[in-house]
Amino acid sequence: MGRRPARCYRYQKNKPYPKSRFCRGVPDPKIRIFDCGKKRLPCNEFSACVHLVSDEKEQVSSEGLEAARVNANKTMIKLAGKDFFHLRIRVHPYHVLRINKMLTCAGADRLQTGMRGAWGKAGGTAARISIGQVLMSIRTREDKIDAAIEAFRRSKFKIPGRQKIHVSSRWGFTRFAKEDYERWTATGRMKEDGVGCKWMAGHGPLSRFMRNVIKSPGDRPQ
Repeated sequence: MGRRPARCYRYQKNKPYPKSRFCRGVPDPKIRIFDCGKKRLPCNEFSACVHLVSDEKEQVSSEGLEAARVNANKTMIKLAGKDFFHLRIRVHPYHVLRINKMLTCAGADRLQTGMRGAWGKAGGTAARISIGQVLMSIRTREDKIDAAIEAFRRSKFKIPGRQKIHVSSRWGFTRFAKEDYERWTATGRMKEDGVGCKWMAGHGPLSRFMRNVIKSPGDRPQ
């Protein structure tokens, strides 16, 4: 028996049904990689960020997420180059989908119909999506924004429902605007932390504050 089409599981009709000790025998999701590209580069390498935002409350299967990831990854490698982007899947398929399997070869002239709304066995997984939730994000260089937009345009065909492409005003995957990031980095208040950054607050020992913030004798208070 083949896979059911996505329209059977598109809508959030039921409560969340995650994998647990009560819900066993769940098949592994198709998507196993959630970060592609140059995922280890520090945050100062890629200043631009583009998001694929859902415009519907729905469920997206793990097969659809994997197809969208492969499509976006191939497009970015082709248009931008494999060293100039970091693609991240922002949703995870934790919701278990059920299917009530019935025999299709029981008789030569009839098919099983069974009871409506019957409780089925685990048949796959899906991610539960809200309106305005980010599905995928790409951080890249400023001159590669058009390539990221085109990658998400092609990925939209792999996911049901409506999606919007949003070009972020923030620096990469951080929560700071570009002008704020540049200003605080120049003054020493921003510190790189992998793909993100740390805000060096004014709390703690004064010696640490003087070491991190005040770089030159001209910056010292009079």
